[in-house]
Amino acid sequence: QVQLVESGGGLVQAGGSLRLSCAASGSISSISAMGWYRQAPGKRREMVASITTRGSTNYADSVKGRFTLSRDNAKNTVYLEMNSLKPEDTAVYYCNGVEKLGPVTLEDYWGQGTQVTVSS
Repeated sequence: QVQLVESGGGLVQAGGSLRLSCAASGSISSISAMGWYRQAPGKRREMVASITTRGSTNYADSVKGRFTLSRDNAKNTVYLEMNSLKPEDTAVYYCNGVEKLGPVTLEDYWGQGTQVTVSS
């Protein structure tokens, strides 16, 4: 089992910045990739950014150039630096960890979610 604990959400004005953190514990050696998803009211959960154990990153088009995902392997923590925030970035942000065997997802782990609110 893997536990994911998020921190760093809050209220910020448009154009501002926030940094989200996600600390992993447990059987973390099984994790192939970690990342962040978000879900706004009335909308489906969507991928924001992900990073593999080799450091390859992937971003949603809507956040490219504004968000940066990084990881500290020594701390088993990933960070999502969010700049130039827009009201449409308002959502609950969830940390995600994926256990894969080749292309097959064996297990999805989720944090409890942290609210990000961007005021106009």
